[in-house]
Amino acid sequence: MGVHTGAGASGGRRRGRGRQRHQPMSEINVTPMVDVMLVLLIIFMVAAPLLTVGVPIDLPETRAKALQDDVEPITISVSKDGKVFLQDTEVDADEIVPKLTAIAKNGYDERIYVRGDRDADYGTVMRIMARISASGFRRIGLVTTEEQSQ
Repeated sequence: MGVHTGAGASGGRRRGRGRQRHQPMSEINVTPMVDVMLVLLIIFMVAAPLLTVGVPIDLPETRAKALQDDVEPITISVSKDGKVFLQDTEVDADEIVPKLTAIAKNGYDERIYVRGDRDADYGTVMRIMARISASGFRRIGLVTTEEQSQ
């Protein structure tokens, strides 16, 4: 506020009118930041289920508990039409052992999970496991989903 130096009520500026000086706002407006965070939260909630292994397999159910392991294993998937996938890449059954040997960081102690579709040919899944086992890999496991009680 300023001091009125005018010579009367009619001359000079009237109080409350005229150009006011605005002080800089010292508060942070967090509303846009909260909006962005909520949008990111929704995006991640929608995208998280899509980040699983890329080959769609209908796994059989069992009552076994999940294994606790910190290292991500190598995954081999057998689809219901008999196609074999190493991680997300389709490979021929004869190429599995050389490719496993090439990518195994721990040599023959590498953990390998075999995922067979519920409708896949049992013989195909067993042939893949037999080839892996015969090549020297000993830490081979079958992946299933936990059985839902009805």
